[in-house]
Amino acid sequence: MNRRSFIIGSAAATVTVQTAATQDAYPSRAITIINPFPPGGASDVVTRPLAAALEPIVQKPVVIDTKAGAAGQVGAQVAAHAKADGYTLLSHITSISGFAEVDRLFGRQPKFTNADFIPLARFVADPCVLITNDQQPWQTLAEFIEDASKRPNEIIFSSSGLYGALHIPTALLMMAAGGLKLRHLPTNGGGPALTALLGNNAAVLVSSVSACLAQIKAGKARPLALFGGQRSKALPDIPTLKESGYDLEYYLWVGLFAPKGTPENVVSYLRQVLNKAAHTPGFENALANLGQNLDYLDMPEFAAFWAADSQRIEAAIRAIGKVAG
Repeated sequence: MNRRSFIIGSAAATVTVQTAATQDAYPSRAITIINPFPPGGASDVVTRPLAAALEPIVQKPVVIDTKAGAAGQVGAQVAAHAKADGYTLLSHITSISGFAEVDRLFGRQPKFTNADFIPLARFVADPCVLITNDQQPWQTLAEFIEDASKRPNEIIFSSSGLYGALHIPTALLMMAAGGLKLRHLPTNGGGPALTALLGNNAAVLVSSVSACLAQIKAGKARPLALFGGQRSKALPDIPTLKESGYDLEYYLWVGLFAPKGTPENVVSYLRQVLNKAAHTPGFENALANLGQNLDYLDMPEFAAFWAADSQRIEAAIRAIGKVAG
């Protein structure tokens, strides 16, 4: 039977776990969290304060390893094939739900599936927002859609990559607006997609609120519509798509995963310390500064949510069909 020993420290209680394979205390060295996106995206801005909150609890370094590419697929593939010992974890977002379906859509063997991961915890479920930059004329969603309808394939939108977490909601909005035609500028993450918008290489972007709130407050980005079911506390004056007559909701969530096969006692320990880290004032304040609240789901609830969300994302990908960049 696996043994746990509880050690009460001066700062916080920590738990060491004996693994059957090694009999070494877990964690006995640094824990690496793979961030599959460039700096500035939702995964990055949530995972970094989480790591800072986690370190004093586990009493070991928690290192962020950025492995960006292919709308988050590169880092996810690395994590899926990592040693399942609890020392390599994956931070990911909504798009992880659809990668296998994209491969199937194009007749490819999926590089990994949801079954290759253990969903440990979800931290936020951030409603997305349609934004434009300060060089564009549109002040409302209606003005944007009217202009785009008159100029098919002229207005450029950026995204975090083909079939990524920011491409999917944009494509769904284009469909909901009667087959709107926009030009796509895919990048390799939410941060670069926002950079493209701010540099006027793209005119619109669907972003998480947390990733673009600072630019909105600075006047460099202008919000046009929210994808949430209700208005955002951070953007109370911005109407939802449903208020504008479009039956569409979309959220960008951030969760943490372990590779399939990670020992149960290690998973149990990680659930405990992640729950504790997520509810620290430091982490919750970091989220508040991003314009969002903690929306925590422990493993059983997160697993059920992820299964349902995957069905929605897969259906959206099939509805979008085969598209090029």
